[in-house]
Amino acid sequence: MPDTRYAIAAVLVAAAVTWSLRALPFAALTPLRTSRTIQYLSTRMPAGVMVILLAYCLRDLPLTQARGLAPLAALAVTVGLHLWRRNALLSILGGTAVHVILASTLFAP
Repeated sequence: MPDTRYAIAAVLVAAAVTWSLRALPFAALTPLRTSRTIQYLSTRMPAGVMVILLAYCLRDLPLTQARGLAPLAALAVTVGLHLWRRNALLSILGGTAVHVILASTLFAP
């Protein structure tokens, strides 16, 4: 069994490393808050990420089969809800609910 001083030193070193690793992101963010590039990306990235996710999700969609209608209907509901209410949570939940309902009932394999 290690002696008490060794165990205390090990705990203190582990605590210091843990604290440093958790504080590092906050210290790195401080100079980035005033960066014009980061401000530009923060306004443009959400739309860019959504376009990439849309392309990824719809890339293999079988448009000639009935099961391809559920994702398209969910997409239409999501876009419609977002344009109508401008509420991301509502549009995501509404589109997801439409997709789950259509995919599990009407277009089930």
